Amino acid sequence: MIPVPGFQSQRVAMFGLGRTGLGVARALEAGGAEVLGWDDGEARRTEAASAGVVLHDLYSVDWSSVAALVVSPGVPLTHPAPHPVVLAAQAAGVPVMGDMELFQRALDASETRARMIAITGTNGKSTTTALIGHLIRQAGGDAQVGGNIGRAVLDLDPPTDQTIYVIEVSSYQLDLTTSFRPDVAVLLNITPDHLDRHGSFENYVKVKDRIFANQTARGYAVFGIDSEPVARLCTARCGQQAQAGSSEGGPKVIPVSTRKALGRGVYVLAGKIYHSRSSRVEEVADLSGITTLQGTHNWENAAAAFAAVRVIGFDVGKIANGLQRFPGLAHRMEQVAQAGGVRFINDSKATNADAAARALSTYDTIYWIAGGVAKVGGIEPLAEYFPKIAKAYLIGDAAEGFARTLEGNVDVDMSGTLDHAVERAARDATAAGGGVVLLSPACASFDQFTDFEARGDAFRAAVRALQNMDAASQRGGGAAA
Repeated sequence: MIPVPGFQSQRVAMFGLGRTGLGVARALEAGGAEVLGWDDGEARRTEAASAGVVLHDLYSVDWSSVAALVVSPGVPLTHPAPHPVVLAAQAAGVPVMGDMELFQRALDASETRARMIAITGTNGKSTTTALIGHLIRQAGGDAQVGGNIGRAVLDLDPPTDQTIYVIEVSSYQLDLTTSFRPDVAVLLNITPDHLDRHGSFENYVKVKDRIFANQTARGYAVFGIDSEPVARLCTARCGQQAQAGSSEGGPKVIPVSTRKALGRGVYVLAGKIYHSRSSRVEEVADLSGITTLQGTHNWENAAAAFAAVRVIGFDVGKIANGLQRFPGLAHRMEQVAQAGGVRFINDSKATNADAAARALSTYDTIYWIAGGVAKVGGIEPLAEYFPKIAKAYLIGDAAEGFARTLEGNVDVDMSGTLDHAVERAARDATAAGGGVVLLSPACASFDQFTDFEARGDAFRAAVRALQNMDAASQRGGGAAA
């Protein structure tokens, strides 16, 4: 845990008592604050109380006695409307902040040489975060990985001179920062997402850009310039020389591309990473044979990870070796089984169409399991991949809408639930002689599951159940013979 300084003997309100909120409460108390915790959900209040959090109804608190309001990332700050507790705090002049802001303040007060790499983007940020942490550890460094992935940021170990924090940051978290200042900031891509929370795509882009807002000339900014909005931000922030790797007064820019060679930056061509600087091009690694980094999108993730780890000071050879040993990320194009010619791929983390496109572009002869709570635009942007889909198995609230989009292009099975979809897709793929049974829902999970992880775990369980049934059938057939 990282104790939060600056609030000793002061009252701090904590609204939202999920994983992040509980971590914040513990860290504030460790720093000497008096925490008043509250959540709209009774179950979470009960859980927090059992964990030792002092509950106080923040709808009736005396805000004049409160030094700050800390909110969990899921609490609306501006859209579709500010949460009533946020409005009450703002009306009283109480500052509103989130866990990333508290983390930065703790880091500033630590007087250590700990460093931070922060990663954001609509898609790929979890894989890139996990990959950066893996590369640092493989190279002998002390990586503390968390934030929007794994451990809450304030649940990580306290900083030392050797610590390198590798932090995934969501747009919700960035929206609550004022002094957040990574040593290396990575923005992979931006496509429309979470528009209900940010009000418009333009606002969403502005929030993502905040990852660079407080960086100085000592920092590094890694831009995935294959994404047009990111390329525009790169140019706007750093001037006309940005894509050549130059900036004045701001962070040193490192553009990343998988579509073209760069005069300065990191790029991937034909599966090979190249580092170009000062008219010298160095081949870093060949990604084409790494099964856990398949697809152009993963090449972008690997190039961004290389750029971030290299500027921190690690050896190119050790980074290349680490890439070869990357185990992959759970729920992101994760192969969970192979039976005969059928592969089962868990891509539950694909919660929007752009993320699903990354998996659909990677495989051929796909038996696609999709559906859940649809995002804006549905699956219309995926039309170019429909010829690769042998059949679609639709689940959840989005099933009927997705079926209308697929009509006349892809055969559809209205499976309803994930276990039915797995069973039917496996049957059809086996009968056809092979293919990929792909869970890549292009949807949020909240209609049938608590989160994408629970959905991915259910997919794994359904696949295991099929394998157990097959094994039992084979044993029974042997005995009868």
